[in-house]
Amino acid sequence: MSESDPPQKPKPSTKVTQLGDFELRKELGQGGMGKVYLARQISLDRLVAIKTLSRELAKKQDFITRFEREARAMAKIDHPNVVKIYAVDSYQGIHFAAIEYIDGRSIQKELDDAGHLSVGDALHVAIICAEALRHAHMENMVHRDIKPDNILVTRKGVVKVADFGLAKAVDDDVSMTQSGTGLGTPLYMAPEQARNAKHVDQRVDIYALGATLYHMLTGKLPFIGKTTLEVIMAKEKGSYPDARSLRPEVPEKLDLILGKMLQKDPKHRYGTCEEVLKDLTSLGLHNESLSFIEGGASGTTASPGSPLTAISQARRSTVPAPAPVRESNIQPSTRIWFVQFEDAKGQTVVEKHSTGRILKMLAAGQLTAKARAKASADGTYYPLAQFPEFAKSVEDSLARRTAAIRKEDMKNLYSRVDRDQRMFYLKRKFKDFFRNIMGIASLIVLLLILLVAAWLVYQYGSQMPAKLAEMVGFGDNSAAPAPQSESSTDGGLVPEGTVKQR
Repeated sequence: MSESDPPQKPKPSTKVTQLGDFELRKELGQGGMGKVYLARQISLDRLVAIKTLSRELAKKQDFITRFEREARAMAKIDHPNVVKIYAVDSYQGIHFAAIEYIDGRSIQKELDDAGHLSVGDALHVAIICAEALRHAHMENMVHRDIKPDNILVTRKGVVKVADFGLAKAVDDDVSMTQSGTGLGTPLYMAPEQARNAKHVDQRVDIYALGATLYHMLTGKLPFIGKTTLEVIMAKEKGSYPDARSLRPEVPEKLDLILGKMLQKDPKHRYGTCEEVLKDLTSLGLHNESLSFIEGGASGTTASPGSPLTAISQARRSTVPAPAPVRESNIQPSTRIWFVQFEDAKGQTVVEKHSTGRILKMLAAGQLTAKARAKASADGTYYPLAQFPEFAKSVEDSLARRTAAIRKEDMKNLYSRVDRDQRMFYLKRKFKDFFRNIMGIASLIVLLLILLVAAWLVYQYGSQMPAKLAEMVGFGDNSAAPAPQSESSTDGGLVPEGTVKQR
């Protein structure tokens, strides 16, 4: 610019700082769909996360329609371990969704820092995710993008599954090729989802959860490759190193559970999350709280400035011993608690009970270790095991539950063997019965044929030789000689119409 040029006025900023009721605070990151912002919902004065659609996706009306439809479906999922969605809207051509803001970080970040989780922590995360997935599957929602990046942990140690519904709405081609996403989805994706993502069921979430659990336990992925195609081809082969070979402290039964979750054929995989939960909890190895969270099993302290508390310097691979119950900490049995648990119908309910009543419910099996409680209406729910009043009872409940499951498994095994044996004998009896029936029927048909043949011989026996002879050409075929005309004595012919004179 020369000195003679007139000074130019600065262009007004076009940066958007507010989307309707949401005031944007700062950018949190870039996702496969677009940018993510921290925002404040003005009307309710609360922090939320805003996920916006990129300009490329916003040009696709079909995608926008599907995005909004899936967001509304996601709003139906009400579970304490699922990130909630508050709103889906558009403002000045920007399409966005407002979701619950998690003041923590993802399991992927934890793996980046620590390499892997302890067996107890990995099982804790997997069980919580399986519970959330089971609830979503009951609402006919399939996540389709379970991975460590989509599993968040709050500062208080609450595990949350993110991107329910929104992950399903992501265009498959974009999610596979979008810059920055790379192999993010294919690394955990089920083989059938890579072939046809539009026709999948809840078993793809079980596969992805298995791959995530494998990653948490070993610090490695079961299937790897330099390109998406190489990863998919590796999954089609279905062979990978056992988790136990990479980390000896992984129990053999857990390795078998992983193998079933990662079956390439969905027919050989777990059919429901209920089955997964039964097998994972039967191990009895999961921590009741995350050991790398302050106040959890490991008792680590928080590091300044970290959204999560510091990672434990010494990670333990076994379930830590429960905190000793001190008499000075025990509250009177009349203290009232708000208890959150699943009833017999599988629905999450909240009831108020005294300390004594909760202890009796734990002893009777009406409450399990999954139940949560808080001391006041405006407090935060925590697992019962984190309260000194219930720690010992929860431990005893887990021991009884594990023993009962193992006993039930053996009982079911014997019952199944007995049933199979009875079915074998029953099938053999049916086969013998039908074989006898077929033999009798064949004999009856043969007798009928013989009877018909005998009747034919009796009726037509005298005529049959002649008939047979005639059929083969040996019958009496001679005929009377044809009449001849009179001829002359001299051999001449007599003309017709004349009379020979004697």
